[in-house]
This record gives sequence, C-alpha cells and structure tokens, in this order.
Amino acid sequence: MNDLSDYPITKKWPAEHPDKIQLYSLPTPNGVKISIMLEETGLPYEPHLVRFDNNDQLSPEFVSLNPNNKIPAIIDPHGPDGKPLPLFESGAILIYLADKARSLIPPDAPGRYETIQWLMFQMSGVGPMFGQVGFFNKFAGKEYEDKRPRDRYVAEAKRLLGVLDRRLAARAWIMGDAYTIADIATFPWINVLNTFYEAADLVGLAHYEQVMRGLDAFLARPAVIRGLDIPKRPKAA
Repeated sequence: MNDLSDYPITKKWPAEHPDKIQLYSLPTPNGVKISIMLEETGLPYEPHLVRFDNNDQLSPEFVSLNPNNKIPAIIDPHGPDGKPLPLFESGAILIYLADKARSLIPPDAPGRYETIQWLMFQMSGVGPMFGQVGFFNKFAGKEYEDKRPRDRYVAEAKRLLGVLDRRLAARAWIMGDAYTIADIATFPWINVLNTFYEAADLVGLAHYEQVMRGLDAFLARPAVIRGLDIPKRPKAA
C-alpha cells in the first residue's frame, strides 16, 4: 500500500481507504464530472467533501494539492509509475481516468484527439459562459441594473447550445454512438442551467431539442444518478 501521509491534504481529510483514489470535491458541475466518471468506470475511490461555506478550498491543506484552490482534485495512490499521483483540473483528471480505466475515450488516435477537442470546447466555452449566466441570473449579478453583461453571456450560451445541438443532430452522443468523457464533461453544465441556475427559460433551453434529448439520456444513466450526489452535501440544520 502506498503511503499518502506526505500529502498535507490527508491531515484535513484523512483517508479511511488509502489504497483507493482520493477525491476532493463538491457536487457542482465541475465536481460531478469526476464522481460520475469514477462511477461509470468502477475505479475504487473515496470521496471527501470540500465545503465552500467553510472556505475549505482556501485552506492550506487543499491549496497544497491544488494551488488554484478549485475543486475537483484527486490523489491516485497507484499512479502511472506505481507512486501516488496528485492531479487537479477536471479535464485533465477525466483524461487521466479514461486512460487508467481504458474506457470512455476512443483507443484510436484520431478519435482520441477529437474527443479531447470537444472536452476542451466544454472547458474553454461551455463551463465559463454558463457559469457567468448563473452569476448574472441567480447570484449577485442579478442585482445589476445594467443588463448588458448578462445579455452578453446569455447570447454566448445560446450560441454554444446551438453548436451542441447541431453536433448532436445526427449522433446519440457528442462523439457518435459511443458515450465518452466529452459527454461527462458537458452535460452537467447543461443540467445546471436547467436546475440550480434556474436559467432554462432565459437561454431558451427547450428550443435545443437535440441537447435536451442528450441531457435526458445522460440523466437516465445509473452512474450519473449516483455521481450527481457525490460527495453528499451536508444536510441543512
């Protein structure tokens, strides 16, 4: 068994099962990418809740693992060289886990890079833009009298949804018949528009029929149902 005691994060979140992948996360769109991926692949893991209401992500222990103080992050006790591997950034973690499990990414080079291309589309476009829509619709941004910033991000969200809708028009999933990390990265962000951000009407989500079809298929997967609630948030007092 590999020793994880050299990692300060394990002092704040002790590993009960140090032989398993340690996941430090919260069930946000970026966080559930990894819990869903782990549930889909069956890789053994131990989740740890990083509470934003306690500013856990700013703690020295967490920052020792991710200097960018964002979830998710992992430590794999059985890395590629047989030693523990710490890793942050959800896209990088998805690629790593796909390679480790030999699953959910095409084995051929052209298919692999096309999948990574769509993963980067989510990382660089869908996530940041949908997050801004959420800020301006539900959080502090909704108090701004000037609606031009909100409208800019709504327009960009609609454009990105159009790109996805056209991509899915002749495909079951983003890459075709095969479900991949591109879907695991993208659909949690579409789901959050429809749920937590309460922005479905604002972006006209129902008009993107292929996106909604894909979202319904995604949300019906047992691993997705489980992963969307991992790590479990604390119950309200």
